[in-house]
Amino acid sequence: MPELPEVEVVRRGLESHLLGTSFHHVEVYHPRANRGQDGDLATLLGNSKITAIRRRGKYMWFDLNHGDSALFVHLGMSGQMLVGPPGQVTSPHLRIKALLSDPLHPEAPMKQLSFLDQRTFGRWLWCPYDETGVPVPVSHIAIDPLDQDFDSRVCARRIRTKRSEIKRVILDQTVVSGIGNIYADEALWAAGIKPTRKAYRLRFTDVVTLLSCVQEVMLKALAAGGTSFDSLYVNVNGASGYFSRSLVVYGQEGRACPRCGTTIQRVSWMNRSTHWCPGCQLL
Repeated sequence: MPELPEVEVVRRGLESHLLGTSFHHVEVYHPRANRGQDGDLATLLGNSKITAIRRRGKYMWFDLNHGDSALFVHLGMSGQMLVGPPGQVTSPHLRIKALLSDPLHPEAPMKQLSFLDQRTFGRWLWCPYDETGVPVPVSHIAIDPLDQDFDSRVCARRIRTKRSEIKRVILDQTVVSGIGNIYADEALWAAGIKPTRKAYRLRFTDVVTLLSCVQEVMLKALAAGGTSFDSLYVNVNGASGYFSRSLVVYGQEGRACPRCGTTIQRVSWMNRSTHWCPGCQLL
């Protein structure tokens, strides 16, 4: 599943191509891509102008000029948002197609925004904002480590109230959002923390350090265009990210830890793979 850096790469790409454009025509090709929608998406989006594209954790949304509702987008496991000329995308995994025009330059050719989703876990949803100004599906999501309002000390205190394992806690999107399996493993290694350590047993300073490592790893991944292991994650131009070349522990089982030389281990835990170094992740 795309994690925060991958979704932010997509958001920035969409912003650079589509900010200020208006929805001209929308077609939904698969019902799961618009599940839970009340009303016809094409009618709801008709002539709406994109005024901003925002994100919280792994979720993003389009602010629109009417102001009372947003277009919420979740990429799911395999969602892609591609921008190009009309007719360019003909994939069998095309779930939604939108044509957008620039009202300031009506003579300019339209752009096509294509939502591809092989596994159909993603969706688009027209929905209202909550009282805090985020779409209702995002209401329960905590702010993420790259949010300008993120306070690592406040988050660290919240984390230390939890009695679950630290990896489980930082994967909980209601505690801190945007962290998935890849960046959890990388940040825990950088902070020297064992993934199964109980969160409440960690020192406050250790948790603050961990959150700093999360931010550092995510910024590096963002600079590299995100992490791609297959063709399912690409940016809006269809290009893959290359942070996978810089991963230290995730997917590196059997190799020597670059910090202490111990063999990196892979264990199955929480129905997913966890990668760590037993030699130097001792906290």
